[in-house]
Amino acid sequence: MEEEIQKLKQELDTIKERNNRVEGDKAWETSYFRVILISLITYVLASITFYLIGNPNYFLNALIPTLGYFLSTQSLPFIKKWWINKSSRK
Repeated sequence: MEEEIQKLKQELDTIKERNNRVEGDKAWETSYFRVILISLITYVLASITFYLIGNPNYFLNALIPTLGYFLSTQSLPFIKKWWINKSSRK
């Protein structure tokens, strides 16, 4: 009996550890820090690419893909919620 309880405690600890990892991953995926960091990286890489291909307004034009990424991260929660509601009615 004691051995069974220990095994259950170990399994519970394993589940709690997994839940903490999943919660951390979800917090990272939805964090503004992540969105801003990826936006910044996108802007820098787009600027470099536009510069290398000879675009005279590379700083300004790099805003287009950056804003596209940023807006997609802001609108997806609404779309996700709509999709979940629609697909759960089946």
